[in-house]
Amino acid sequence: MEDPQFLNRAFAALADPTRRAILAQLAKGEASVSELMMPFKLTQPTVSKHLKVLEAAGLIEQGRDAQRRPRRLRLATLQLVDEWIAPFREQWERRLDNLERHLARKQSGEP
Repeated sequence: MEDPQFLNRAFAALADPTRRAILAQLAKGEASVSELMMPFKLTQPTVSKHLKVLEAAGLIEQGRDAQRRPRRLRLATLQLVDEWIAPFREQWERRLDNLERHLARKQSGEP
């Protein structure tokens, strides 16, 4: 994460529900713009704008397959985002585990 704006771009891209849905589609495998358009009632230029935001954030990349230009996830970038989020997830998991233990003690009548 040498680029200080990396997380800003990544989270800004992830803030939009359409872009998150596009990422969910790409998690199943690479897809062309027309394939990515299918689940949405959006025009090709609108989907292309979403793809440009995702590409600028480094979350996806464009391949080349003859005349096709399929998009695919950039797993390394998603892993960097996950690594940044991990300490927060771990903290909340610990808190929820503590709450679960506390409630179990309460139910069993322990002080």
